[in-house]
Amino acid sequence: MLAEIPRLIPFRVALAAWTCTAAAAVSAPVPPNLTADGVPEVPAALKEDVGRYLEFRAAAFQGWHPQRREMLITTRFGNTNQLHLVTTPGGARRQLTFLPEPVNGGGFRPKTGECMIFSQDSGGAENFQYFRFDPGTGRTTLLTDGKSRNTGASWSEDGRLLAFASNARNGTDADIWMLDPDHPEQRKMVCEVKGGEWAVMDWSPDGKSLLLGEFLSANDSHLWLADLSTGRRERLTVPGADPVSRGRAVFSRDGKEIFLTSDESAEFKRLGRMSLKDRKFVPMTTDVSWDVEGFDLSPDGKTIVYTTNEDGSSRLRFLATGDGAAPKAPDLPPGVIGGAKWSDDGACVGFNMTGARSPADAWSCDPATGAVTRWTFSEAGGLDPSAFAEPETVRVKSFDGLTVSGFLYQPDPAKFPGPRPVLIVIHGGPEGQSRPIFQSRNNYYINEMGVALLYPNVRGSTGYGKTFLTLDNGFKREDSVKDIGAFLDFIATRPALDASKVGVMGGSYGGYMTLASLIHHGKRLRCGCDIVGISNFLTFLANTSDYRRDVRRPEYGDERDPKMAGFLRGISPTNHAEKITMPLFVVQGKNDPRVPVTEAEQMVKAVRASGTTVWYLVAADEGHGFKKKSNADFQFLSTVLFFKTHL
Repeated sequence: MLAEIPRLIPFRVALAAWTCTAAAAVSAPVPPNLTADGVPEVPAALKEDVGRYLEFRAAAFQGWHPQRREMLITTRFGNTNQLHLVTTPGGARRQLTFLPEPVNGGGFRPKTGECMIFSQDSGGAENFQYFRFDPGTGRTTLLTDGKSRNTGASWSEDGRLLAFASNARNGTDADIWMLDPDHPEQRKMVCEVKGGEWAVMDWSPDGKSLLLGEFLSANDSHLWLADLSTGRRERLTVPGADPVSRGRAVFSRDGKEIFLTSDESAEFKRLGRMSLKDRKFVPMTTDVSWDVEGFDLSPDGKTIVYTTNEDGSSRLRFLATGDGAAPKAPDLPPGVIGGAKWSDDGACVGFNMTGARSPADAWSCDPATGAVTRWTFSEAGGLDPSAFAEPETVRVKSFDGLTVSGFLYQPDPAKFPGPRPVLIVIHGGPEGQSRPIFQSRNNYYINEMGVALLYPNVRGSTGYGKTFLTLDNGFKREDSVKDIGAFLDFIATRPALDASKVGVMGGSYGGYMTLASLIHHGKRLRCGCDIVGISNFLTFLANTSDYRRDVRRPEYGDERDPKMAGFLRGISPTNHAEKITMPLFVVQGKNDPRVPVTEAEQMVKAVRASGTTVWYLVAADEGHGFKKKSNADFQFLSTVLFFKTHL
């Protein structure tokens, strides 16, 4: 049922009324785990006006029941995402887990579906634990040690054992462990490794070996074969003159070869196969000049479903592994697709899809007929998503002639005539990518404030080839900041945009980009919002979690090299804080294992020392971003107030 829509009066009128009767009004309360330092009270009128935009939901497909045509999804009906079961397209979402912390993902036990395994951390610290959930009793059982970081769980084909990566040995290295969910106390380490970014890719069909992935950087990764009886590892991919990035990898049904994605000898990741005898990568998607993002092999091994990232949008395709013909690609609306998985009978493919006018929802496709079915219909707070703005793809020439692109969402000119303010929203990663997905609560900026949103994909973003991905590495770090200058030039050429009213916002690496943009382009910006951002590369590399440090050095530079350390010190925002003279809003989770809270604290202190206005919002029960609805709601309300005040 759609939420009842309260009768709203225009915000400007409501805010004026609130100002005149402040004694009688009630401001939006600060949630108990948030500290709002320097953040003004949020007017009750603003909370009422924004309210509809806080009630969007999304659903994420997690997998099929192995014996019945039923979907396991995650969605939120309370404060956090939990597991739900959907038994028919458009049917009720029956909640299974009722936990205070978000459930990150889960899946049924193969063959029987008698239980589910799901992953969850506490307070956003990303020390993920695995749990068994028994739907018959509603009982949840902890499978891992309750304190280490456990990721990438994979079921054996018979559904008896679970293999996963865990840093339980020393808190740093992601060793390979195995357990029986019926007897978790007997879990054991089967393979000791070096490095914090290892994953179990697949079990061999005979259950004797594991296919492992070793992630070294966004441009460099390897595949290994591990013998479960001895723990011995054998590298399948040999380091060459140039690094190669490899994504998902699975065994063929006969166990004689591997299907994988790789950018070997190409700019983009291609889907291909590798024989375990000669170990040569043979591409299968040579006609696609974009990244293959994900894929899944059908139960009979004859067909692969895969998705491509084409200039930010997705296409779902099929590929035959042998001589037979592949099913025709389904006709899907524009959007971004992910998580495609075959049902156990091979008759259906489930996946997630979102677009500018559609919240993320679970869908399915019948490969035999091409029929597409939407399984969930996530609520939009009573608003009509079909009326939301569709993005325009924009391309600009940067300082060195390189073309960079982005997505521009513009308000209705009939409702908001004249040049409009612009908010530049920079993605994190830095190996991330802004894509034309549902804007959720950010639609408030467009629809109610008349603010245009510009999402740039600066150099270093994924999706545009491996060369583009490296163009901001190491000593080239500030070239991506110069790209923001090119987008500011672009804004000045558009009559519908107001180049005198531009703000900037970003999270994680996008938070660093926000701070750096305020330093380098300050005279062209009104204000900025830094969310869990890096403020000093040297302190970041010193204090980020041990398991992450080595995989960050290829991107940012190795601070142990004196020359690189000097460079990183010179470009760190804390060392140029006096140049930030426009208002700044800093948002941080206290338990962030990636960008520690100290990065925010030192930036707030440094900017305030220069007399600049700083709002600071910190959550005691969050990590790298706010996941709990009450916290995220207040963050959005205060961010809207910040941009209403300063933009």
